[in-house]
Amino acid sequence: MVTLVRSVLFLPASNARAIEKARGLDCDLAVLDLEDAVAPEMKAEARAAAVEAVRAGGFRGQVGVRVNALGTEWGEADLAALAGLRLDWIVAPKVEEAGTVDAYEARMGEAVRLFAMIETPRALLGLAQIAAAGGPLRALMLGVNDLAKALGTGPSPDREPMKPWLSAIVAAARAHDLLAIDGVFNRLDDAEGLAAECGQARLYGFDGKSLIHPNQIAAAHVAFSPGPAEVAEAQAIVAAFAAPEAAARGAIRVNGAMVERLHLAQAQALLDRAAVCG
Repeated sequence: MVTLVRSVLFLPASNARAIEKARGLDCDLAVLDLEDAVAPEMKAEARAAAVEAVRAGGFRGQVGVRVNALGTEWGEADLAALAGLRLDWIVAPKVEEAGTVDAYEARMGEAVRLFAMIETPRALLGLAQIAAAGGPLRALMLGVNDLAKALGTGPSPDREPMKPWLSAIVAAARAHDLLAIDGVFNRLDDAEGLAAECGQARLYGFDGKSLIHPNQIAAAHVAFSPGPAEVAEAQAIVAAFAAPEAAARGAIRVNGAMVERLHLAQAQALLDRAAVCG
């Protein structure tokens, strides 16, 4: 079954208006944020609001909570408050080693899945071990703002300094059958830049993108959903291999290109994703 996480919208758990609005949005995953979006003096209030919002439900898509990191003064209390709730995801910030995944597993419900945020140099060096941690881990998410700050990289319209890490995160995710989610795009009024960055993330193999405003949802859905031309090409490949004369062949010609059975598998996966995207 295809799990769609094209759009991961973060919103402050302390903002009741934002939460209510999020219930009517078509994002694939709404994440109630207890970490970066909440000031220290508001942590307890935000935690209580997140618990109430999850209990009340009403979200069109999946719902998750980004907790404060274990080791902070709020992390343990966040996880304890969420225990037993009907929650789809917990987003764990600044995961730097596989043992952190084990620590979350010991504190999470069995049905809840875990996002590990990769946003420090130490996380990059331990990426293979983190991705292999197993347990509740189902996705890796790039934390671009924290990572850029820690690395000391400068701004670039095509994210030149980040390209090695984009590839590394996707490779680690694919090696362990995890989702790979790209980081946020900060310029809220730059629709062209957002579309370009979503397209870049799709090209690199990401499954979706982290978002910080509802007006970014549509661009993410366009980028991470198969387009009409892709669907048509995939249908042609599937139909060609279904023909009797192709039954014993490993490679055939379709629309002027040689395609192998690995392309057939890719085409079928794309059609399955297109069906879920609608």
